[in-house]
Amino acid sequence: MVRLLRPLARGATYTRLLHLWVPMAALSVWLWVRPELPWVPLLVLVPVGLVPAVRVGEGAQARLLLTPGEPESQWAARPAAAWRDRWRTVLWLQLRMVLGGVAACGTVWLPILSYALAACAVGHGTGEPTALGGAEPQWLYALLAPLPLVVLYALVVGLGELVTAAGRRLLGPSAAERLAALEERTDQLLERTRIARELHDSIGHALTVAVLQAGAARAADSPEFTDRALTAIEETGRAALEDLERVLGVLREAGRPAGPRPTLTEADRLLESARASGTRVDAEVTGPLESLPGPVSREGYRILQEALTNVLRHAGAVPARVRVEASGGALVLEVRNALPASGTEAGRGSGLRGIHERAALLGGRANTGPDGTGDWRVRVELPAG
Repeated sequence: MVRLLRPLARGATYTRLLHLWVPMAALSVWLWVRPELPWVPLLVLVPVGLVPAVRVGEGAQARLLLTPGEPESQWAARPAAAWRDRWRTVLWLQLRMVLGGVAACGTVWLPILSYALAACAVGHGTGEPTALGGAEPQWLYALLAPLPLVVLYALVVGLGELVTAAGRRLLGPSAAERLAALEERTDQLLERTRIARELHDSIGHALTVAVLQAGAARAADSPEFTDRALTAIEETGRAALEDLERVLGVLREAGRPAGPRPTLTEADRLLESARASGTRVDAEVTGPLESLPGPVSREGYRILQEALTNVLRHAGAVPARVRVEASGGALVLEVRNALPASGTEAGRGSGLRGIHERAALLGGRANTGPDGTGDWRVRVELPAG
């Protein structure tokens, strides 16, 4: 018994009833003006439902009144783009009007009927229902008096469940809308991953250079070397702050265009930063880097930055050989360095994974690891045609 009465304690039962009653206000006015034409409101709802924005308004109202507290993703949040969705909105408005009429009649006349039967049961009826014969079976009135209230309970709860199910079906996201939302969510996740890689590469490189420069300056105990180290730390830190400000600006303002990202034409900055940290870097740069496609040049810069950061972080001040070659519709990046004396491999974390991910996104390939000659090698080939 308690389980049957549980819907009466839920707020959603009454908000759903309110949702069914809302269209009856306009219908009641029309029926008072032209009672001989009750079908006209249903006809008017056709052009109304074809308006794309109506779907959004109906979805918001249904979410608040039919499923309060449930996720918004169950309801359409965008105007109807396809005609199929527009006609689904029309059908929903028609069904809502019909179910609202049933709910309005039931909630008005069933309590009145119950009162009339109860009045007859105590001898205050104004007439004898013909269905009961001509006698006065007051005990039968008493038995029948609660029946309209039971029907009213079933009507209110049942119509609430029915209109909610119909709303989910007709106002819920279509397959195309679900696909569009999934693609948008995927783009957001990819953008967050890209930003995380940007911060890792830029800030990680700057901190690595700063730590190595500070340690070398302390060990050298030379004013001249300390001055050069502080200059290198300042330049590297300033570049990292520019990258950080650019990324944070994009995160703060979704509509703000991203600032210019560094490209391989600025590779000298990376090489000088590594050299200033005490690493001897032999670089060979060939080919027209300025003619590379923007995405290839930008990702190539980040790959080179991460490869040099790995050298500084895991191998220390060991000689490194860098080759950047743009030719034949391809870009080749290669960084070699001697493995540290302890034999620890130069990096196993997110940096190398980021290099492989960047290469894969551009349709290229990356190879990282010992090359069998005692060196650690990072080699990346990217299509540039």
